[in-house]
Amino acid sequence: MIRLRAHHGMCLYYFKGKGYSNSFVANMLRYKELLENDDPTIELTTATDDLCSECPHNHEQICASAGKVLNYDKCVLDFCNLHVGDRISYRNFSALVENRIIEPGNRPGICGDCQWSDLCV
Repeated sequence: MIRLRAHHGMCLYYFKGKGYSNSFVANMLRYKELLENDDPTIELTTATDDLCSECPHNHEQICASAGKVLNYDKCVLDFCNLHVGDRISYRNFSALVENRIIEPGNRPGICGDCQWSDLCV
């Protein structure tokens, strides 16, 4: 089972191979391929997840930007009518994020202040 922060549904949608470091990018690419090709069941969380393992902001399983990204997670969960601990196939989760957040143009209101927001077009 892959643990996934809710806001990472948006990050994965827009991921273009750029990030904090080479190891971070490699980890994101590996998980993006696995999630999209194998469609595993994911467990939604608002804590550090499998994608966070190579993030320089992950300090002993605590995100240095915890308050900001927790808000992102809560917004995604609300828009998708999901909850922490829900288990869902990645494909179904990704479709909810696309249909309820990205296509209607809700992403900037959720994470427009993210340092990577300019890549999300």
